[in-house]
Amino acid sequence: MTSTALAFEWTETNRMWLIENPIRIVAYVVAGLVVRFFLHRVIDRATRRPVSAGTDDPGASPALIRHLRDRTPKALRDPKVIERRQQRAETIGSVLKSCVSIVLLLWVVLSILSVLGVNIAPFIASAGLVGLAIGFGAQNLVKDFVSGVFMLLEDQYGVGDMVDLGEASGEVESVGLRVTTIRDVDGTVWYVRNGEIIRVGNMSQDYAVARVEIPVAPNTDIDQAQRVALTAAQDAVSTAPTSTSVLGEPEMLGVQEVSASMITLRMLIKTQPNAQWAVARVVRKKVLEAYDSNGIVMPALAGAVGVGGPGGAE
Repeated sequence: MTSTALAFEWTETNRMWLIENPIRIVAYVVAGLVVRFFLHRVIDRATRRPVSAGTDDPGASPALIRHLRDRTPKALRDPKVIERRQQRAETIGSVLKSCVSIVLLLWVVLSILSVLGVNIAPFIASAGLVGLAIGFGAQNLVKDFVSGVFMLLEDQYGVGDMVDLGEASGEVESVGLRVTTIRDVDGTVWYVRNGEIIRVGNMSQDYAVARVEIPVAPNTDIDQAQRVALTAAQDAVSTAPTSTSVLGEPEMLGVQEVSASMITLRMLIKTQPNAQWAVARVVRKKVLEAYDSNGIVMPALAGAVGVGGPGGAE
């Protein structure tokens, strides 16, 4: 081979490695960065509330979860609800942006290896086998992760909510993509895997209902007992600080249960989230005071004063 041919071959090889391949590599890197920037902007627009929108504007909620806001009564669309949904949307957006970055990084790396002449087929096959093995071994982890994403997207519960998750119930302290942490009434912290949550009972979403059950002696005038209890409840919810926690007037449902020793009356009061227990305690206290003032005897005292029940006959 002549020296001229060798020089020509050397020149072509250097042109490929010094000019063509670097340009292709830079093009792949730039394309990955541009696509990443574009997709991140799309995710940000879907998960962030417009700065110019007010709290009463339908556009005030992130587009990703705006349909959830539409299901909420307008009277309950307070700033706390909007802020909670904004935080949830930003968490989902962070996960989506991480997934986009990882996928694009893998694409850029494999493309660069292909440009350098590396056979990427074994890498793809090995990655498929490793992914299958990891997926099989960590299927519970994947299940927890997917369940956590859907829980955040659907707003099943949030930090501060009182929930019943089946095996544990209490106040939610943290919501992660894999584990939800709740603290029960005894102070015990429960770590519940999202993939193991079959049902969720949320006692703090949108509004709550205070259920007040009042027992009276069997021979009590039921009509009078209902009137006195309802009047006492109305007085209780109309005074501060209880009035700020109540969303509706007390509703007397009437006799809930009848037994040989007592008759139970039930009353319902619509309240703010997490306020039902405090409201119920205040109403019970007022009803007991009103019963005492009107001579309505409670079942535990019926035998002692000789009215109603087996105790009064002895």
